[in-house]
Amino acid sequence: MANNTVTFDPTSGVAYGVNLVINTGASFVNNFSVLDVSESAFNFTNWTGSSQMAKSVSIGSTSYPIATFNVGFTSAAGGKFNISLGSTATRLLQEGRYVYDVLVSSGSTIYRIVSGNVLVVPGISSAP
Repeated sequence: MANNTVTFDPTSGVAYGVNLVINTGASFVNNFSVLDVSESAFNFTNWTGSSQMAKSVSIGSTSYPIATFNVGFTSAAGGKFNISLGSTATRLLQEGRYVYDVLVSSGSTIYRIVSGNVLVVPGISSAP
């Protein structure tokens, strides 16, 4: 389980970049602690989140989401949330490079808060 602390400035309109690694067949969880520009916890009370992953393709190509992460606010007032995929979902992923983002929304306000690359790595060893 990875942990990332990000500083988010809603006025910038730019998502914070975080790259991820997913091992196929294993449960995946990445925790995020979000701070605002004054270094205080970003308050996610009454916010919802969504996150998807798509195959990384060349500029001008179209790619469709191949996985939808679960987004859970573990401490909304404390600026903490995670994204996750269960082992059944990661088992279906093919090796390669993908892209993802996380959107958070409250009413009509929507922020693309985090985005980056995802490297999907297949298992090499087998259990005895």
